[in-house]
Amino acid sequence: MADLIAADDLPPIATAAQVAKVVQTSSDALAQDRYRRRGIPYVKIGGRVRYLRDDVIAYLTANRIGGDAA
Repeated sequence: MADLIAADDLPPIATAAQVAKVVQTSSDALAQDRYRRRGIPYVKIGGRVRYLRDDVIAYLTANRIGGDAA
């Protein structure tokens, strides 16, 4: 899947579309998570939704299941 990107390759401030590629979901699914007040933390800049790379990585790390999740 050529359109997937690694979390470390996200810009410091990412769009929902960029984050969706990392977590293999859609921008609409991220919007539903925001509406339900769950999921990856986000910020609003001038009314636009943005995700901080560090928050995305922390969220993925915190939600890791199985293996050696140390």
